[in-house]
Amino acid sequence: MADEAVLEEVKVFGLAPQEDEAAAVAEKVVELCVLHGLKENELADELVAYAAGKQVFLLTVDFLNTFEHEALNKRPAKSHKRKENRYSGIKDINTIQELLDVEEEEENLLDAYATPSKGSQKRAITTPENPRPKRTVSTRSPHLLFSPSSFSPSATPSQKYSSRGNRGEVVTSFGSVQGTSWSGDGGSTASVKLFGSAEDALTKRYKFMFQKLLDIREVLSCKIEELGEALKEHYQIEEFSPLIVPTQEPVTVLGQIGCDSNGKLNARSVILEGDQEHSSGGQVAVDVSELAEYSLFPGQVVVLEGTNSTCEQLVASKLYEGVPLPFYKPTSPTEGPEQQMVLVACGPYTTSDSITYDPLADLIEVINKGRPDVCILLGPFLDAKHTQVEKCQLTASFEDVFKLCMKSVIENTRSAGSRLVFVPSLRDVHHDCIYPQPPFSCCELSKEDKQRVLFVSDPCTLEINGVVFGLTSTDLLFHMGAEEISSSSSVLDRFSRILKHILTQRSYYPLYPPAEEINIDYEKFYHYAQLPVTPDVLITPSDLRYFIKDILGCICMNPGRLTKGQVGGTYGRLYVQQQVHREERKSPCIAAQVVKI
Repeated sequence: MADEAVLEEVKVFGLAPQEDEAAAVAEKVVELCVLHGLKENELADELVAYAAGKQVFLLTVDFLNTFEHEALNKRPAKSHKRKENRYSGIKDINTIQELLDVEEEEENLLDAYATPSKGSQKRAITTPENPRPKRTVSTRSPHLLFSPSSFSPSATPSQKYSSRGNRGEVVTSFGSVQGTSWSGDGGSTASVKLFGSAEDALTKRYKFMFQKLLDIREVLSCKIEELGEALKEHYQIEEFSPLIVPTQEPVTVLGQIGCDSNGKLNARSVILEGDQEHSSGGQVAVDVSELAEYSLFPGQVVVLEGTNSTCEQLVASKLYEGVPLPFYKPTSPTEGPEQQMVLVACGPYTTSDSITYDPLADLIEVINKGRPDVCILLGPFLDAKHTQVEKCQLTASFEDVFKLCMKSVIENTRSAGSRLVFVPSLRDVHHDCIYPQPPFSCCELSKEDKQRVLFVSDPCTLEINGVVFGLTSTDLLFHMGAEEISSSSSVLDRFSRILKHILTQRSYYPLYPPAEEINIDYEKFYHYAQLPVTPDVLITPSDLRYFIKDILGCICMNPGRLTKGQVGGTYGRLYVQQQVHREERKSPCIAAQVVKI
């Protein structure tokens, strides 16, 4: 029998069919012999050479399908005429690429059998300067991690990424990291759930592009009134004065910072838009020259004290600082170990010059090695800004590529057992480009995977063993950093000021008007983009430099992006410990690091 002859032949080289697919593998072997006109020994030679290059030792039907697609379908015809005319005639780009692939496969075949050839006799047998990274069966096998050649016309790995240095280097750290092993229990005891009640979380898609200007105005007015009430109570302010009534005495007013033109906010273009109750939404210019220090951005709700003698300009003399929400205090401890390891990574998961998902494969290796209790993966998973996506060069639909990506991550981390949390991004080309962004809903999960995989919205608030995490994949740091103005003698840097604004404005996106690249549905924004409490840990990925900061008792982390252009980026990891009675300045985050992939 052809199947027995082939399997016996490859068995000599350590290849064997997977036990539960032995019959199916035998049928596929016969099919390959018939379809491609190969003898048993020829097919065995091809199969051994291909498997040796991929470092695979188990034969499955999926692996044989990949072998057929990448090796057998690209074999040149056996005719002598084709062999003679291999390099003759006019070739298109696809034919040239096929010839290059054939040459590479033939070279791999020679290397696998260590057969000397004319080319190999001219050079000494030495260790190559840039050896190919070995791909383990658990993470890089083609029947486990999807093959990009199935949807990308150019699946060549990035040379800059593969030759990167300083892998695993810790670039910044926080807390007590001495003696930390940075390994978890694989999520067996991790409790991961959305914070608050089911009505407080965005769990499904919704219709958008139907909001009215009056609805937006109402949401903004409610935000001003709610924050104003909190400031009034905290600073014990008797009453707010209207902006539209001139007075010679100092007054305390409530409103929202804006710009007097379409340009960028500066110290001379600041205006204050009053609340509806006291000022009927009236506006007045603000002179900030007498303020000792300030940090302002469009959309910021503030309480100012000053004089407004002409009703045309408010000369501000005092700016009341915002007040953050209290921390969450669980009533009883969550069952499980005291410490939990959390890994955080943000896309893109491919380099800009390739779509082979090698960085994602490396991240899976990190997960399988460290077995973190929880892995938080933020988008984009298929980046709308990727060159091959922008030029529509993918041969499969965006949805299909994303499904393969999700399947790869979920299946290849089963051995680690880590709980997986997927957060979408506005740059995910296949998903709804609206903020707040609903969770992914296109992945079918098995019963086993449903218990450890959680798809959440952007933004969202999670509770992990009693520790509250605030998550958003939107680059708020970049958006607010471009709009914020300040005059300060304090030690706070720009990142710290922006993070403080997020906590004191009690919103995942306090900027108004928003950046041009973001579309906000303000009705959903009011319900799902507000901070319910001050989180213990706030994750805000950005294109800007990575950091870990303690802001008002909240540990804020920018883990960076897993890739930056053609080179590798960073990811983050944390150790958290639940606290039943949390002290204001003592964070549940024991240690945190940002590490190079």
